[in-house]
Amino acid sequence: MADSALLASALLFGLAGSTHCIGMCGGIAGSLALSGGERGLSLQLAYNLGRLGSYALAGALIGQLGQLFTQTAQLTWLLRSLAALIMVVMGLYIAGWWQGAAYLERLGGLFWRRLQPLTRPLLPATTLPKALLLGACWGWLPCGLVYTTLLWAGTVSQDSLTSAGLMLVFGIGTLPALLTSALLARQLKQLLQRSGVRQGAGLLVILFGLATLPWGSLWQPH
Repeated sequence: MADSALLASALLFGLAGSTHCIGMCGGIAGSLALSGGERGLSLQLAYNLGRLGSYALAGALIGQLGQLFTQTAQLTWLLRSLAALIMVVMGLYIAGWWQGAAYLERLGGLFWRRLQPLTRPLLPATTLPKALLLGACWGWLPCGLVYTTLLWAGTVSQDSLTSAGLMLVFGIGTLPALLTSALLARQLKQLLQRSGVRQGAGLLVILFGLATLPWGSLWQPH
């Protein structure tokens, strides 16, 4: 299983990227809360459970893919460096300084066009099974933040369980913003979209990335 530093990083990505999550999923989460009446919270929880399940599944798949490669010192060094650089890219994306991660959304759009029709019969999601399935589908929505985190999870560990756990913790980090989106959407969105908050969160992720670069072996032969 992932160590505490990786889990903390995954949680940070989810928390720091909450402003982006509200934009991508907040509308659905808010509509579930408002249309479900007294069951609104239950529908939101079911939706998010499905969403987090898809994140974990994606993490397990990319971790399984990583197991196909033979582990060598050179490959380990390369993957650690790549993971650190992905964190830097993610930080730039969160801060709004560079939207390079958005290119991944365009690639994911090809897959989403095939999956999106499956969500139509699930709307409005007025039952727990519908909300759960809707969240499971929505977890594959093209999102540069999710895709970048997925690449990071696949590079820091070529292990299905670890990668799945990291994606699950990332998803948990997005929950506070989405679960309160119905009641506090305007206030929360205004707070998270303040340039200082976004840039501070992005800078923190960038520093995490730079700190995890294998500096000690950077100049050693590989």
